[in-house]
Amino acid sequence: MTKAANQIKATPEIRAAARGLYLQHTPISVIAERFGVSGRTVYNWRDEGQWDNLIAGVSIEQAISRRIIDLAAKENKTPAELDEMDRLINQLEKMAKVRQLEAKTAAILKGEAANDSGELKTQRTDKKKKQQIKNDVSEITAERLEEIRNELFFGYQHKWHENKSQKTRFILKSRQIGATFYFAWEAFEDAILTGDNQLFLSASKNQAFVFKAYMIGFAHKYFGIELKGSDCITLSNGANIRFVSTNGRTAQSYNGHLYVDEVFWIPNFQKLNEVASAMASQKKWRLTYFSTPSLKSHGAYPMWSGEKFNEDRKNKVDFDLSHEALKDGALGADRIWRHIVTVKDAEKSGCKLFDIEDLKFRYSESSFNTLFMCAFMEAGLSVFKLGQLLGCAVDSNVVWVDFKKGTVRPYGNNPVWLGYDPARRGDKSAVVIVAPPLVEGGKFRVLENITLRGAWRHQANEIKALTQKYNIAFMGIDCTGPGHGVFEMVQVFFPRATPIHYGLDTKTNLVLKAQDIIESGRIEWDAEFTDIPQSFLQITQETTSSDQITYAANRSSDTGHADSAWSIMHAISNEPLTERRKSGVAMG
Repeated sequence: MTKAANQIKATPEIRAAARGLYLQHTPISVIAERFGVSGRTVYNWRDEGQWDNLIAGVSIEQAISRRIIDLAAKENKTPAELDEMDRLINQLEKMAKVRQLEAKTAAILKGEAANDSGELKTQRTDKKKKQQIKNDVSEITAERLEEIRNELFFGYQHKWHENKSQKTRFILKSRQIGATFYFAWEAFEDAILTGDNQLFLSASKNQAFVFKAYMIGFAHKYFGIELKGSDCITLSNGANIRFVSTNGRTAQSYNGHLYVDEVFWIPNFQKLNEVASAMASQKKWRLTYFSTPSLKSHGAYPMWSGEKFNEDRKNKVDFDLSHEALKDGALGADRIWRHIVTVKDAEKSGCKLFDIEDLKFRYSESSFNTLFMCAFMEAGLSVFKLGQLLGCAVDSNVVWVDFKKGTVRPYGNNPVWLGYDPARRGDKSAVVIVAPPLVEGGKFRVLENITLRGAWRHQANEIKALTQKYNIAFMGIDCTGPGHGVFEMVQVFFPRATPIHYGLDTKTNLVLKAQDIIESGRIEWDAEFTDIPQSFLQITQETTSSDQITYAANRSSDTGHADSAWSIMHAISNEPLTERRKSGVAMG
């Protein structure tokens, strides 16, 4: 294939289609053959378009959010970029919760007029029409906002809206029921109607920007408005919508209606709550906390349980935290409105996105109850401690100055260690890229936390792509059982790959090493990797039939929780178990 031929093929449409296949984990060689170009051409498209930024080390939702934000910030967008933005917004919205409403809202999303079935008219304007006023929301009506809200959301989300006026809401929820999606809309709608400031506080800036991406999508899709702004979007009516992380030093200097997501997975909740209280101390500002559960030992639990309210009171108040008492929401004596929404509650409220029986089949009972039925994990069962795990979370955008996400060589030529753990059921495996300490006494850093799906050859090809992206000095692969096939394929292009054969001694050494590093504060990962602490908490100590101590985890073909922990342990196993270093930090 000549260079000229490749240039002819490299149209925006072809690149967009190739990117779509790449994000589905299609091998580079297959994409090249599909479009009649060389593999090198596809690699160039990948690097120029920063496709890896959409899949590596972040959730798909967060990756799409980043791309939407990047596109929204560009001036004079090309038709191809506008089309890409439309498609990414559509994908983000579908991931949130509107699959079963697609047929009903198809006319809205495509900008068509209402038909006889009662579908709503859209207020999208011509994309090419230049906005005279930045973030102009003056023509958006309350009636139109109500129409869209009634179309988009389920019963439990409407209940959240009905209780929007509560000073404090605390929602314990199943995963993936659209809480982030809904609260992004609620804040967007409220900012338009009232001009009030809105604040989103998350463990990392990347998590907070998921809310931002949803808002950009709402404005673009339904009203033809391209919202502008980085950490803050200022609407034409003066409302400021800010996105801050718990690591932000200036967070408490802002004020507005505050939303805090995944509070049961944020470290140092007491400190966070002080910041939150300062941000929403005026009587007009509301606070909304929402999260899936972790352990009752987490700092947010006394607030949820009412223990915080009772701690200095002579006459204690009983708080009924049962599902029966809170399934419809209830206002407690501490003036906190609590609501529990399990996956079964969501289904009863109209959300048909889940196959509950299939979830029960694919998850262990304890994992299913924690992830989908709002049950707190039992303290003391895991060999790792929640507080220590949450203390490992950082905002990498702030503290990792030598790691450049989204670039061709994000960590330059610095050496990294790779750990791979195969799925024991299904086709989902885990790969991590860990930066070893740069100086004696420094910290390990989990740069990427990647999920791999598909056949062995495909997973081996994905690992090969990582060898081109990083200077991999060590590669630890669990080759027990299903991992053996991947290991043999990886050896072809990376002969130095180290096989890890599981046995009692191997498991013990892996867990003891991880305990040592975590307890001594010698490892960090981005706060957006909430699956990592969940993963380590799944690992428990057991005894064999011969009374020997071993370690096991409740593995799942869908979550990859235990797999993330084991893959990290495979990577850091390159440092000898006997090597204990003083705590320190390596920033580069």
